[in-house]
Amino acid sequence: MQNASTCSPLLSPALPPIDGDRLWRRLEDLAQFTRADMPWTRRAFSAEYQAARAWLRGAFEAAGLQVRLDAAGNLIGRRPGLRDDLKPLATGSHTDTVNAGGRFDGILGVLAGLEVAHALQDADITLKHPFEVIDFLCEEPSDYGISCVGSRAMAGQLSADMLAARDGQGDTLGQALQRLGARPEALAEADRRQDGFAAFVELHIEQGPVLEREGLDIGAVTDIVGIRRAQLFFEGRPDHAGTTPMNGRSDALVAAAIVIRQAQRLALQWSRSAPHYVVATVGRMNVSPNASNTVPGQVDLTLEVRSNHAPLLQEFWEILARRCGPAIGRLGVNWRVEPRTHVDPVACAPLIAAAVEQSAQRLGLGCRRMPSGAGHDAMYLAQTGHSGMIFIPCLDGRSHSAVEWASPGQVLAGTQVLAATLLSLDEQID
Repeated sequence: MQNASTCSPLLSPALPPIDGDRLWRRLEDLAQFTRADMPWTRRAFSAEYQAARAWLRGAFEAAGLQVRLDAAGNLIGRRPGLRDDLKPLATGSHTDTVNAGGRFDGILGVLAGLEVAHALQDADITLKHPFEVIDFLCEEPSDYGISCVGSRAMAGQLSADMLAARDGQGDTLGQALQRLGARPEALAEADRRQDGFAAFVELHIEQGPVLEREGLDIGAVTDIVGIRRAQLFFEGRPDHAGTTPMNGRSDALVAAAIVIRQAQRLALQWSRSAPHYVVATVGRMNVSPNASNTVPGQVDLTLEVRSNHAPLLQEFWEILARRCGPAIGRLGVNWRVEPRTHVDPVACAPLIAAAVEQSAQRLGLGCRRMPSGAGHDAMYLAQTGHSGMIFIPCLDGRSHSAVEWASPGQVLAGTQVLAATLLSLDEQID
């Protein structure tokens, strides 16, 4: 692994020198926009998020980018090209986090793209294509149950039903967009499918242990898993926990536990026996009345299933319902499943994976091809043109955690590969 330096000696004169120190300072600065009581938390639409967005706009402008907020709330910095009639090359990611998330997930891709733009300005290099750096709105699952809000909109997949989705306070996603300065009534303006991108490349930490275990610097991503996410509602009957016999209860939480356990068993079974990747997770739950002396009367939770095989995503839910239905019925609990989001697996563009591999080789970095088990904005950008990803290692494979970490040298290496890949694509694509 390389160490960070102000200007990389590995880059040929044709490539802009990447300022590793400037990039690292920006990572540290942006990470400071967090809830003080829960680092590193910067939820989309929060005060911390909006303050970070204001800081980022200034950083975009300092790099010579023309900055705008599109109708879906994506913050976009643009550098004109020698041929502004061409579709733009683009890079970016997101700056929102999960609760108690990390300092690299998302913001690395945005700030690495910003550093490439700044390096182009410093070196007075103008690409053939226009170049855009994008901070996509709300990549992480929001309080409205919708993820990848900004990139969905660019792919024409942010529906009226999604805009009407409500959080726990009854606020809609559309209202949250308006407060941010976006224009949900004009979402068609954010749709990039017709004009499209020449290519989109997203740099991200791996969020897994493969690269670190194999001692490699770079992952060239081949495909991104599909995700089906739904909200499950269980309605039983709240009763006194001391005076209600066990055989007379309609316990909504016990019913929910049946689904949670069966989802785990099914995912384990298929991951061991099937050739495809599959995981299932319940990561959010509300229990009511949520009192130690009351039988739970209502539960709602979010279950998501991920796989790189589209038919499996459908079959999983069908089998889960068959396995759980009879047992829940015997409890006297009613339950229903409301789909929230569904995206099929996406293959990354072979052109981009090859350019990433060649760029890593040129820079003397170890590289392998690999899938992504996490969803990313790049999966929606595949609807707008060539789309792909670059991974760098993260410590112990940890992510969505306050201990998430990548070293300055790893960050620099990934940004160098991003720059080299973009310049290679600039030459290859008309």
